[in-house]
Amino acid sequence: MATFEPQIRIAAVTDEFAPFLAEAIPVMQEIGMKAAELRVVNGKNIMDLNEDELARAKDGLQVAGLDVISIASPLLKCVLPNGPELDSRFQQDVFGSKHGFDDQPRLTEHAFKIARYFGAGIIRVFSYWRTVRPEACEDAIIQALGNLARLGAQEGVVIGLENEHACNVGTATETARVLAAVSHPNLKVVWDPANCLVAGEDPFPYGYSLLPPERIVHVHAKDCHMDGHTPIWGPLGTRHVLWKEQIAALQRDGYKGYISLETHWTGPNGNKLEASRICGWNLKGLAAA
Repeated sequence: MATFEPQIRIAAVTDEFAPFLAEAIPVMQEIGMKAAELRVVNGKNIMDLNEDELARAKDGLQVAGLDVISIASPLLKCVLPNGPELDSRFQQDVFGSKHGFDDQPRLTEHAFKIARYFGAGIIRVFSYWRTVRPEACEDAIIQALGNLARLGAQEGVVIGLENEHACNVGTATETARVLAAVSHPNLKVVWDPANCLVAGEDPFPYGYSLLPPERIVHVHAKDCHMDGHTPIWGPLGTRHVLWKEQIAALQRDGYKGYISLETHWTGPNGNKLEASRICGWNLKGLAAA
């Protein structure tokens, strides 16, 4: 077994391995991951777990020696009321979450509670489901993110805006524009190069060059090529995202966070656990270069 160690720390969204922690954790440990990002835990969205379920998850992660670095919440992954028509080209992945706009205040409070409970320093958020005119939604997005950043400062938590192709902030161009409008230090970026590609923009070198490196707090790793507007997911490092070059640029720019595997590829013969095992080892190799 390889003994190389990554120069940038690696982690994973646990449900990309398996919906149940007991199945995901051993493979993450096999790869050498030391941290986890929580989205779907034991078959339920992290926001919907009761106190006993949260306690069991926390115990299992602690026994395994896995820190929780991010709560991958579904905040602002909903329809913006009175916004333009939704862009039907992009699939809306909800990962067990069915919350709407009116649920956001309650979800926000609960997301901070969960982050405190697990000791996570990042809460991942979005920018409402993508419309045919994303720019028309920017004022509402900026207001919502500014409010979240102020709450994050009070809680000692960073709000990580993910560039999500199915939401209004999908490209690096859109991300940079929103960051410029919300200069609060508790608003940073969960940079996802593959999402940028699916949104129609070259993620590296072009997209990355638009982002202020000091405001990238977390990175998601997956890989695909495009068939029209449809992403065809595959093994990390083998498709159209220049991951070797992207990781080298992150190292050059002094990135101190994690690269977190978010496989998406369904794997050989539909075996998602094996897909994430393959992609996890690929990520470890890329991060060790």
